[in-house]
Amino acid sequence: MPKAVIFDVDGTLVDSVDQHAQAWQDAFRDFGHDVGFLAIRGQIGKGGDQLMPVFLGPKELEAKGEKLDEHRSQLFKKNYLGLVTAFPGVRELFERLLADGWQVALASSAKQDELDTYKRIAHIEDLVQTATTSDDADKSKPHPDIFQAALRRLSGCQTSDVIVVGDAPYDAQAAGKAGLKTIGLLCGGFSQEDLEAAGCIAIYQDPANLLASYDSSPLARR
Repeated sequence: MPKAVIFDVDGTLVDSVDQHAQAWQDAFRDFGHDVGFLAIRGQIGKGGDQLMPVFLGPKELEAKGEKLDEHRSQLFKKNYLGLVTAFPGVRELFERLLADGWQVALASSAKQDELDTYKRIAHIEDLVQTATTSDDADKSKPHPDIFQAALRRLSGCQTSDVIVVGDAPYDAQAAGKAGLKTIGLLCGGFSQEDLEAAGCIAIYQDPANLLASYDSSPLARR
């Protein structure tokens, strides 16, 4: 039976959580809202549709949510995308998975152009077999839409043959709603306790640590 690993991207493969939080803080400020950096950072991993309602009321969302989200996207690309780097071991981990017979997919709340840039930053353009973006989901994490879309694109996989790798509780919550198990990574800044509470079946520091622990991890073929 074919098997697959679906990776989150921000905070999992690339070090971008602080940059996203700063772009959101800037955007909120430009629209008249003083929102704390750490409060925003704790919501990164969600898409704008789920993040903005944490800080804006329904009337504000209706009046300016779409424009605020677009402004945030422009700020991120202009001021912060160039600061994003890959975590150690990403390409090597993908190569090990492919050599071991796994399909590899990405499931991100990023827009397509951002995701293409992330793949270049992580040097995995030639290793990703399928990917889903914000365009493929009606609702972002912690809703399961993005993982369900990825599952539909994977060849012949049942949910029991798929593992998610993510850095945020929202990844594990969304995956769980799609019937998938999640390996958690600490490199996105969430605590081990948060990831365990969200349902992660194993936790590692970053992609390089997961690769170093591969043979004893849930990814090992048994």
